[in-house]
Amino acid sequence: MSAPLYQLKAEFFKTLGHPARIRVLELLSERDHAVAEMLPEVGIEPAHLSQQLAVLRRAGLVVSRKDGSSVIYSLTSPRVAELLAVARAILTGVLAEQAQLLDDLRASPGTP
Repeated sequence: MSAPLYQLKAEFFKTLGHPARIRVLELLSERDHAVAEMLPEVGIEPAHLSQQLAVLRRAGLVVSRKDGSSVIYSLTSPRVAELLAVARAILTGVLAEQAQLLDDLRASPGTP
């Protein structure tokens, strides 16, 4: 028996549930990157980046290829970049609402 779709979706979002993996996907949304290029941008140790890339490979979100002595990573689908853009739009809306609420609270008379 196969897993229900909602369970597969939960596993998919768990894969995205790490800041380093999100940063890698953001970088790869711009263009393909060599591991050495990603290291300073992601800000983690090489072994940790390797682990995070392996998680993304196993999930089918990225692929790698050799180019001389470099390993180049790319997204498997442009839809990953679209998903990150939608997440950004959602967060922008949520944060804007929170900022408005904070402004309203600050403007309310009689509140400490």
